[in-house]
Amino acid sequence: MLSFDRELKRESEKFDTMVSKVEGSYNTADVSYRKAESLENKIGPIEEQLGSLNQSVESMSQAITEKLAENTQNNTTVLSGLTGLEAKLKDIETTQEALRTKIATFEEQIQKLATTPPPQPQVQTEVVLPPIPIKRDKALAALTETEIAVLEMLSKEGPKTAPEIKERVHLSREHTARLMKKLYEDGYLEREAGRIPFRYSIKKEMEALLQKVEGPAAT
Repeated sequence: MLSFDRELKRESEKFDTMVSKVEGSYNTADVSYRKAESLENKIGPIEEQLGSLNQSVESMSQAITEKLAENTQNNTTVLSGLTGLEAKLKDIETTQEALRTKIATFEEQIQKLATTPPPQPQVQTEVVLPPIPIKRDKALAALTETEIAVLEMLSKEGPKTAPEIKERVHLSREHTARLMKKLYEDGYLEREAGRIPFRYSIKKEMEALLQKVEGPAAT
């Protein structure tokens, strides 16, 4: 009986020990649960903050990406502008080189002109054409009254130009020019070719012929 009581007491002590351990474990688990719950309460705001941070990071990343793209486009525009400026600078350099060449050429020409003696004035010599002989088949009877009047005018007043004769015979400029050319080509007149307008004079033999004709008429 004593042995049974001892065994029962021993088992009771074991049970109490187990109960104590269970209670201790329960208390430990409860504390751990409370700690876990407290941690969850603390982790919740942290997760929210992390979510906000992630959104901020994503926004910042997107903004940085857009800024980089904008900067890349701006850099491309700047590079294009620089390329255009380089081309313009090359054109300006080419133009300057051409101007330098022209200036050097002008300076050489000026130097040559400075060292070259001035040209001597040319003396114009009067060209006297050989007289055209009077054609034997031409006579005073073949001339018009105007042509005879021109011959008499030149015989009495000396050499004259076609414009001067035009004013006296009251013909047009073209008509007078044709008349004087005809008398010259037919051999009645001489012409000074060294000046313009030409000066016409009557030939000596024609002047003598007029005097012979006028002589009998006067008697």
